[in-house]
Amino acid sequence: MEPHSASASRTPDDLSLTKREFALIGAFWVMYAILPFANRVFEAMTRSNGEATFQISWLIVPLADSLCWALLTGPIFWLVAQHGTERVSPGRKFVLFAGVGVVTIALVGLAGTLVRMHYMHEPPHRGPFRPKGPSPFWFVVFNVLVIYLGVLAAGFARAYSLRYQARQAHNVVLERQLAEARLDALQRQLDPHFLFNTLNAVASLVERDPRGVRKMISRLGALLRFSLEGANTPEIPLERELALLQQYLDIMQVRFQGRLEVTMISDPLALRALVPTLILQPLVENAIKHGIEPQRDGGRITIETQLRGDTVVLRVSDDGPGVLAQDAPADGGVGLRNTRARLSQLYGSRQQFVLSAGSERGAVAEVRLPFHSVSDV
Repeated sequence: MEPHSASASRTPDDLSLTKREFALIGAFWVMYAILPFANRVFEAMTRSNGEATFQISWLIVPLADSLCWALLTGPIFWLVAQHGTERVSPGRKFVLFAGVGVVTIALVGLAGTLVRMHYMHEPPHRGPFRPKGPSPFWFVVFNVLVIYLGVLAAGFARAYSLRYQARQAHNVVLERQLAEARLDALQRQLDPHFLFNTLNAVASLVERDPRGVRKMISRLGALLRFSLEGANTPEIPLERELALLQQYLDIMQVRFQGRLEVTMISDPLALRALVPTLILQPLVENAIKHGIEPQRDGGRITIETQLRGDTVVLRVSDDGPGVLAQDAPADGGVGLRNTRARLSQLYGSRQQFVLSAGSERGAVAEVRLPFHSVSDV
């Protein structure tokens, strides 16, 4: 499933402010104005026992400050996004943001001082509470400097966070593309291997069983059609996988002329599970090569599919000489090597593939996969 957050669609250089961020900036500075106003009201009511006369300056002054900062936060964030990257030297960044800070402090400090001088020079009031006069200019400048540094730090934190998220999302896409490329390479290696073996089987029966050869070619054509049209999909429903496997088994049964017996046991609950495309064919091919061919009278292959909790179990067993036979390589050859690689690419540590000896004789190839279906994708 793809992430749908705003950061997932960003590139590392796209740090433009979103509507949501503009709204959050506005809400923050509104709260910044409300808090000192509420504090002044509470202080006045406490000193005058609830009889204080409210002053318009208590609201106008913090609103003016908040408006200035609300207008400046977006441009400061933009400057940080454009010139706060690793590509800009530390010296240039210091000069730039120090200069911006000087201009910001001068403008906001001057505007704040003028507003305070205009609204806070009011006639004195009788009573225990008297409105305070305007703060000294140096105090206003210091206050503006602290706020500017806070906004600048927030801008750098935002830019770093968004670049990190964008790089993470980009890395996920690259890893997925790499995995798909590896799977495609494995599939392209498997298809010629399967075709070569099947054509050899066809050639061996051309003179002995022309009717059987026609059946084999028909089944082979169906498999090749799927290989060209649908095998680019990494996973298919198990029901479809078993139907494709039946095409391959039809070919093998013609080849072995009654020496191959196949038993298929399918759990209906597992049929909708997604499994790797053509995952069973190399397991069956390996069982035929090392379990059926060495026996003069042939043998039996049993194919079982089960759903155990949230795990899909695929098992192919034969009654041949077993995995310790001298002609059976430890890794099972090209087909099983590719099977292991494909499972690792698709599922990582969530899968398991074991090739072991049967309880009495023969070999058992068992694959365990996490259950998921088309509706979960």
